[in-house]
Amino acid sequence: MRTTNIPLSLYVHIPWCVRKCPYCDFNSHQVRDELPEEAYIDRLIEDLKIERVRAGDRPIHSIFIGGGTPSLFKPESYKRLLNAIRSEFRLEEGAEITLEANPGTFEQARFSGYRSAGINRVSIGVQTFNNAALERLGRIHNADEAIAAIKSARAIFERINIDLMHGLPEQTPEQAISDLNQAIELSPDQISWYQLTIEPNTEFAAKPPQLPIEESLWAIQEEGQALLESAGFKQYEISAFAREGGASKHNINYWQFGDYIGIGAGAHGKMTYIKGDELAIERTNKHRQPKGYIENISMIAGQETIDVEDRPFEFMLNALRLNDGVPSHLFSERTGIPLAQITPELAKAYERGLLQEYVERLAPTNEGRLFLNDLLTQFID
Repeated sequence: MRTTNIPLSLYVHIPWCVRKCPYCDFNSHQVRDELPEEAYIDRLIEDLKIERVRAGDRPIHSIFIGGGTPSLFKPESYKRLLNAIRSEFRLEEGAEITLEANPGTFEQARFSGYRSAGINRVSIGVQTFNNAALERLGRIHNADEAIAAIKSARAIFERINIDLMHGLPEQTPEQAISDLNQAIELSPDQISWYQLTIEPNTEFAAKPPQLPIEESLWAIQEEGQALLESAGFKQYEISAFAREGGASKHNINYWQFGDYIGIGAGAHGKMTYIKGDELAIERTNKHRQPKGYIENISMIAGQETIDVEDRPFEFMLNALRLNDGVPSHLFSERTGIPLAQITPELAKAYERGLLQEYVERLAPTNEGRLFLNDLLTQFID
């Protein structure tokens, strides 16, 4: 099989955190003993070398180090990892290298070290600036620490992202808008603004909190989007608002159905190959448990090929999250299917007013963004 020219990103998963939040369904594990930091970095480098063989000579478009709480690891560990990445792969000029970080004072003290290691963008998991709400969410920082962390990061990194949540337990619309005003005042490049959802197998699923009523959620959404827009933050994806040039390149590659390598416990990857004269798209996932990942020789827990009939839905599931959609030519380039093959499905979406009738782009209408699930069902085989 031959590789393609589809942009290739790299995701690195750090699976540990200080405390598991009651809403979190990510593959994260509360630290109970000493972190096996050195052994885990060793394993990530081994994983990387295996993926290098699969990826061929394709350059890396962006790197995202997520978790868990990646800022639990020392800057020296990331310097070693990033040096290994550069020795195995060629990085595109200006490649975005992002680290997720918590706002605690311990993490702030390491910011300069992370920048020296090569990280140029940081995503700070604030969630809210309301101390009572932070406590209900099980966060271990307070509002003052969050503000200090963002100011510190602003002075060190080229780009910063603030993660906020709304629709929190007992949250009023006024409190949600206050969070946004505080975030805007701190001048990040991007604000990721998510509505809290109760996910299965979480503490909140077992003991559901009292969430705002539907009318309050709509009011928060409408007022918040207008506020962000007026402050110069353009909504480019369902939950992402960025200033000019501040959008996450790594996330955009996901939404444009680009490829990505996943290394680390529970990490997922997607790779496109040319097999004969056709495209083959393969997904992989690594062992979820950190101990099993470190000790398992193969590391890959699952591997599957995306069937041709499933690709239109898979592509649209990602691409139509973007407000401006994607260039039409990406559909055939990244699925191996001629766009004309889904003409009936496109016609139904146009007829229902869910998809804009552009020749050069596949983009949702305002109605399509509001009722994205209805739009996506048009492309289910």
